[in-house]
Amino acid sequence: MNGSITDRTYRVVHNDEQQYSLWWADRALPNGWYPEGTQGSREECLARIGEVWTDMRPLSLRRRMEAAASD
Repeated sequence: MNGSITDRTYRVVHNDEQQYSLWWADRALPNGWYPEGTQGSREECLARIGEVWTDMRPLSLRRRMEAAASD
């Protein structure tokens, strides 16, 4: 393992459903995940996720619910 949790550099990633996660900065991203732009300590990245991920529902569910509400 390369370092402990506290001394690793992380990045914030998201997928097409607008779900967010942490990923080690020195590792390739899994398919379907994209860098959000924030990179730093675990705490910094978790704080960023807390700022931007305010609705935990996947994007496809939010769209279906919005469409059902407008019918």
